Amino acid sequence: MFPIIASRHPHPPLAASRRRQSTRRFALTVMIGALTALTAVITLSGCTPRTQPWQLTNVTGHLPDLDFKLTGDDGRPVTGDSFKGRASLVYFGYTHCPDVCPETMGRLMQVLGKLGPDAQKVRILFITVDPARDTPQALRDYVGAFDSQHAEGLTGTDWQIESLAKRYRVAYQMEKRDPRGNYEVTHSSAVYVFDSQGHARLLATDHDTPDTIAQDLRRIIDDRS
Repeated sequence: MFPIIASRHPHPPLAASRRRQSTRRFALTVMIGALTALTAVITLSGCTPRTQPWQLTNVTGHLPDLDFKLTGDDGRPVTGDSFKGRASLVYFGYTHCPDVCPETMGRLMQVLGKLGPDAQKVRILFITVDPARDTPQALRDYVGAFDSQHAEGLTGTDWQIESLAKRYRVAYQMEKRDPRGNYEVTHSSAVYVFDSQGHARLLATDHDTPDTIAQDLRRIIDDRS
């Protein structure tokens, strides 16, 4: 699912296919487990007022606020408070990811396109799960290739990334290095939606369409409560 293809001599097609299937099964298992546990918590949390149902998974009150100390892609320290004032789409990935990460970023670009002028009220935070390779400059180049106006890359120490991943139930795993020193990173692929005050509100998976995400995101933007 997330092989690092840094070598000029790629794996044979069959081996690569098997490796990709294996990592996809890992990430899918992780995501299903996390979503199942989270859904169970939400279901058992008691009655709440009935409103228009969300298309995405509603995690309001069940995940922590946007709170961290990391390094921005300009090399400066940032915290969760640095991003208050606009809704945030938070995604954990890495710049060497050949498929799911760029696909997700491309999908989020479509979401912003559907928002029109309201896209100015949204920020995408790309948090690396591979801080050893993803320097601030590497992240800046990566997110800038998609949208330097709305997207920002964030990195930190191994401990900072691990702690933040645990905080939001994000699973990732460094795979064994090959003889050339290359390695894969398997990781869950949800997008976390935070409102302008930094409260966790929604969870989008790769099964949610840009239209669906944009519809719920617009409600978050318009919510003044």
